[in-house]
Amino acid sequence: MSNRRLGFIYGIAAYLCWGAFPLFFMLLAAVDPFEAVPWRVITALGFCLIVVTVIRSWAPVMQIMRSPRMFGWFALSSVLLYINWQLFVFGVVTGHIIETALGYFINPLVTILIGVFVRKERLSRAQWLAVGIAAAGVLISAIAYGQFPFIALGLAFSFGLYGAVRKQISEDVDALTGLTVETIVGAVIALAQLGLIFALTGGLGAFDHGTAVTIPLLLSGVVTAIPLLLFAAGNRRLPLTYMGFIQFFTPVLSFLTGYFIFNEPMSAARWIGFVSVWIALIVLIWDMIARMRRKPSPGEDPHPGTDQIVVQTGG
Repeated sequence: MSNRRLGFIYGIAAYLCWGAFPLFFMLLAAVDPFEAVPWRVITALGFCLIVVTVIRSWAPVMQIMRSPRMFGWFALSSVLLYINWQLFVFGVVTGHIIETALGYFINPLVTILIGVFVRKERLSRAQWLAVGIAAAGVLISAIAYGQFPFIALGLAFSFGLYGAVRKQISEDVDALTGLTVETIVGAVIALAQLGLIFALTGGLGAFDHGTAVTIPLLLSGVVTAIPLLLFAAGNRRLPLTYMGFIQFFTPVLSFLTGYFIFNEPMSAARWIGFVSVWIALIVLIWDMIARMRRKPSPGEDPHPGTDQIVVQTGG
């Protein structure tokens, strides 16, 4: 089997897993989302520690832990990832699956803006047009709907910033090492959050709902880690532009899940937001394809900004 074909298998598998996350986390609907996420982080850390020990990959983890600069950046990325996970689980279990899908449709555009304002990258006219269409559509949708899309924009910006921080740290840190360090930091936040919940409520109830909830809760860490590892395997074998196209499997599946399986309402105002983002993405993809086909001038980057479009999906 060719390396590229394997890359497609790994990449599609990763994004299909992320697209199925709403179905999995709805199994935890009986658990308070602010208690479910800490257990997700703690079980993810347990999984990572086991795998790192089995494959004897502690050296890169300890290298990051011993570097104040690297560990500081990873601490920041951990906070952003924790926020993203918390928003996603909260959105799913409170009946806002479609809004989480909108967040991940917006995410590539947010990543592009971060590339412009943080990394000083330049956009083409088509890329600026795409960002403008999406921004106008989301703003009009929010005004007409009468409710600001906090979950969607929170997911898009938290993961967009997370991707920028991870790119600042090092593009050479593999998924397992990065996730291990992030869950070590995240576990501290998780324990603090569980302690706060215990102090406010006098108890923790995540495991009081029977095996049908307890088993998925204990598996949530494994479910979190596996698509990240699949993504890393696919990303090493495919061009970044291909991974960028595959990425849209996730929000499409989330949208279909919310609309057809859980019957979440889609008012005219919400359609305005989604259609505007879809038009923006079509413009963006058209521009990417045109740039790939155009022969670059001497010294010109043939795919400027395309590496900014590919990010791992949160949730």
